[in-house]
Amino acid sequence: MSKKEAQKRKLSHLISHDIAVDLGTANTLVSLNGYGIVIDEPSVVATNRRTKRVIAIGEKAQAMIGRTPRSILAAQPLVNGVVSDFEVTEHMLRHFINTIHKDHKVLIQRPRMVVGLPHGVTEVEKRAVEEAARAAGARKIWLIEEPVAAAIGSGLDIDNEEGSMIVDIGGGTTEIAIMANNQVVAARSIRVAGDDMTEAIIDFIRDEYNLQIGQRTAEEVKTEIGLVKTRTKSKSMVVRGRNIITGLPQEMELTSQAIKKPLNKVIRPIVDNVKALLEEAPAELVSDIMKKGITLTGGGSRIPGIDSMIKKETKVKVKSPKNSLTAVVEGAAKALKSIDKYRSVLSESA
Repeated sequence: MSKKEAQKRKLSHLISHDIAVDLGTANTLVSLNGYGIVIDEPSVVATNRRTKRVIAIGEKAQAMIGRTPRSILAAQPLVNGVVSDFEVTEHMLRHFINTIHKDHKVLIQRPRMVVGLPHGVTEVEKRAVEEAARAAGARKIWLIEEPVAAAIGSGLDIDNEEGSMIVDIGGGTTEIAIMANNQVVAARSIRVAGDDMTEAIIDFIRDEYNLQIGQRTAEEVKTEIGLVKTRTKSKSMVVRGRNIITGLPQEMELTSQAIKKPLNKVIRPIVDNVKALLEEAPAELVSDIMKKGITLTGGGSRIPGIDSMIKKETKVKVKSPKNSLTAVVEGAAKALKSIDKYRSVLSESA
């Protein structure tokens, strides 16, 4: 074999990788077949307002939120799990693909790609994602509903006749679905999720303590001391911001018990929709779910007490897998790897 043929064979091997993408409102995760999850970064892009030039993407862009001059906008190009800015989303996807190439020395040229989307998105919203993925270099694209991907990634056996139920609390949406025979029997997508919890914390601290804090600080409060369970031991942390009356810097100690009320207010509609979906489901599937339990995934599921609240209200046990944060992208990768098995839950782009 000549040197040129060997190089061509090597290149052929390198460009055969498939990519699975969890295009989330808060974070984007990318899985590369043979490597696993290779990207887990905030879905944030910083651009120059005047020239529209992209300045930073991912973690670097998130660090700019609340810290940039007025000429620079650091924002999320996705709202409630769907594309709100096509060009910026394309830049973000292309950047992450180039990052994989740089960090893992893998040449990815026109890959096959599967992208997770919320349940019930419109055809226009689907096309926006497909076009962004194609513009970023994908040669073939499949879409998969996030609750289905989360169920597959969590290890639920959705291809038999027994019912399974998943609740995926993401950044922009909460996906609730009941599945059987590789089909979604009933599902709901509500635009109440982790970002709403963050905003509720900001509003509460401003209204209750006259302290204005930023989004990054509120995220830290949510992840460090957030809870909704009454009898859980309270934690505390120091938060810093600006007093809205004096305009001066201020710090205070905040407890878990203090922010329980605004978090409960956000979580209430999630619990109500879980109950409503169970009430609509066929009796045999409800029986299966009672036996197997409800699976809870997503970043919002990590707040202590959400599982207990759902269990108390539904009378059904609730479990959360170890990979709850990555279940969607792992499930999408599995579906792409076994297309024949999961063809009924994959939507292929024309």
